Amino acid sequence: MSKNVDMKARYAELKLGQDAIDEIEEAYAKAVKAQREFETWSQEQIDRTIQSVAQIVANSHNFHELVMMGIEESNFGDPVSREAKRFKIRGILRDCLRQKSVGIIEEVPEKRIVKYAKPVGIIACVIPATNPDLTPAGNAIYAIKARNAIIFSPHPRTKKTSAKTIELMREGLRRVGAPEDLVQILGQKAKINKATSEALMSKCDLVVATGGQGVVSRAYTSGTPAYAVGAGNATMIWDETAAQDLNKAAFNTMRSKTSDFGSGCSADGNIVISEKIWDAALNELVAVGGYMLSAEEQEAIRKAMWDDELHRLADTVALSPQDMAKAAGFEIPEDRKFLIASHGTGIFNDALEGVWCREKLTTLLAVHKYEGEFQNAIDAIMAIHEVGGIGHSVGIFSFDEDHIHRLAMVARVGRIMVRQPQSKANSGSMNNGMPMTSSIGCGTWAGNATSENVHLHHYMNVTWVSKEFDQPDSPSDEELFGEFYDPELEKVQYSKY
Repeated sequence: MSKNVDMKARYAELKLGQDAIDEIEEAYAKAVKAQREFETWSQEQIDRTIQSVAQIVANSHNFHELVMMGIEESNFGDPVSREAKRFKIRGILRDCLRQKSVGIIEEVPEKRIVKYAKPVGIIACVIPATNPDLTPAGNAIYAIKARNAIIFSPHPRTKKTSAKTIELMREGLRRVGAPEDLVQILGQKAKINKATSEALMSKCDLVVATGGQGVVSRAYTSGTPAYAVGAGNATMIWDETAAQDLNKAAFNTMRSKTSDFGSGCSADGNIVISEKIWDAALNELVAVGGYMLSAEEQEAIRKAMWDDELHRLADTVALSPQDMAKAAGFEIPEDRKFLIASHGTGIFNDALEGVWCREKLTTLLAVHKYEGEFQNAIDAIMAIHEVGGIGHSVGIFSFDEDHIHRLAMVARVGRIMVRQPQSKANSGSMNNGMPMTSSIGCGTWAGNATSENVHLHHYMNVTWVSKEFDQPDSPSDEELFGEFYDPELEKVQYSKY
């Protein structure tokens, strides 16, 4: 694929060392050769290839090894719930096997349109420390299915785990005779840093970047088309109808909040709860493993998580509730699964008050009370998104279809999960129809190119083949302009010309 990027100037701008330049250029050259060979393969061969790649990473033995390696490297995360992420790889494989990526992928007879899939070329992918194994596996399966090559830039904190993941996938490619250079990773010959990642993104044909705002900004300023995702701050609404099954509502939140110690951007961070069920809801949250912080403990947690200027302190990411409490200077019982901070009632006007509305990325949940009408819950959601997480996701535990509809009409998010645990659902689940992914687009609300779950169709170009209609599809002016149609104004006044 061709791009109008002066890489010599780009390397100089980024002050990249020659060893890093050489590694990027070598990886790219190998990727181009592999991709051009692979794009000639049949659909059956490609599907067999992704089956091999997915199986070698997602089998219990290998994924367990990757999980333990990632936790040891990063020093955060929960081994039990993180291992369940191998099922996400199965879901991505399921979605891929049900779709075509070679030749004709869709026909629209009534419009006389036929669509053909084409690869995008060489993809650059930036891997977050929170998903050093799942992100490369999922993105590689999508990339290979669409007949692309993919080069990964690992997070420095978890580069060994990501390198091992890529090593396994290359083995999966070799065992079916596919070019192993379809999947590569940087950092084998040169140091990985922000400049290296930026240069890779500028070199390639498409960027898929998952990470913090810095990564997203660099992806969109790389000069390369990019799918980069915004920050999460998943929030739930429990209206008064949640009283019909409060245990399930609380259990869903517990599952979402505790998955990999809340490190995912989809983990419930806030619940906006109707005053009518407030006391019962808090009791249920405690019953499923929550620990209700006292005012003093809540302030101690705040100081442990954020500095005086409200910058997040990285050493409280993805910790167990016991370790979170320890970091704040107190202890909690061993059977507690997550912490609960109560904000009370109101809209979040000042920075300090809004701190509990921020993204947590750990086993801390904030609960907020709304009074009166359901509109007040919607207003609270809007206010929380002014603090953070706009575009990402909202959940609602409600049996009132009108409430669900009203929220969907105005919520500035790409996805709304109804009566589901968000971290298990909004990036795709075996229990819903959302596309499986590890990259969640947040739309223009968050400066993203898409509000969808990034999945197979984002990894390919599509050629539309159009044939002429037998009869024109040309409505009359009266049909088109409706009440504004004025036949007198449509008369041509040739005398003026």
